[in-house]
Amino acid sequence: MLTIEGLTKRYPTGDLALDKVDLAVPAGQVMALIGPSGAGKSTLIRCVNRLVEPSSGRVMLDGIELTSLGSGALRRARRKMGMIFQEYALVERLTVMENVLSGRLGYVGFWASWFRRFPRKDVEEAFRLLDRVGLAHMADKRADALSGGQRQRVGIVRALMQDPKLLLVDEPTASLDPKTSRQIMRLIVELCAERGLAAIINIHDVALAQQFAKRIVGLRAGRIVFDGTAEALGADQLTAIYGEEDWSQTIRKADEEEEESAEVVA
Repeated sequence: MLTIEGLTKRYPTGDLALDKVDLAVPAGQVMALIGPSGAGKSTLIRCVNRLVEPSSGRVMLDGIELTSLGSGALRRARRKMGMIFQEYALVERLTVMENVLSGRLGYVGFWASWFRRFPRKDVEEAFRLLDRVGLAHMADKRADALSGGQRQRVGIVRALMQDPKLLLVDEPTASLDPKTSRQIMRLIVELCAERGLAAIINIHDVALAQQFAKRIVGLRAGRIVFDGTAEALGADQLTAIYGEEDWSQTIRKADEEEEESAEVVA
């Protein structure tokens, strides 16, 4: 379980990005994090794995207080936190397989990683996961030859290669078309269910959040203003998160997509 207590981040400029956030995410739960730009969503995710250092508060993963770890212990703890980035963060000149295996860098020695000599079991797991996301046939392709959706799938597999307990997902669909966005969100949710992973997904698309996440947390000005189910996220709650607006089209869009998905399954 991920537990966040009193998490605060104030930047040197004086800007308050997070204001005493309390949050708990149990194993296996996929949680969508929504809110306007500047609400603190990306900062929250990056404070969890300490890519951004919190100003105060505590972050604990399975009882280990991440916010108190030294550099060596933090590197080991980060093995259990897979990060999926908006802009994929792939090395474009490397192949799909090489990018995927980079997810094991926290487990192999320096020289093994330098010469890209990974254990056979790691290579076999990489092929298995690439097959799971439909990219086994592209293992030897360079990353810069892939589409946006394919790159994001590679990023997902790389994160899973860490054998994480928690996925931190930062705007995974921001650069994708609507169909591919739904496919990527569906894939993340399915993989979390298959592997019992907790996930925090920072996402701007409210309809996608409603469609794929059972729990939604809304941030505004660094504070949690909504924490509930997708069904409980109505016009009043969206107004509390984003401000006054006619939200009927947003909610209807989510309902229609759910109906379309049910029709496809049927």
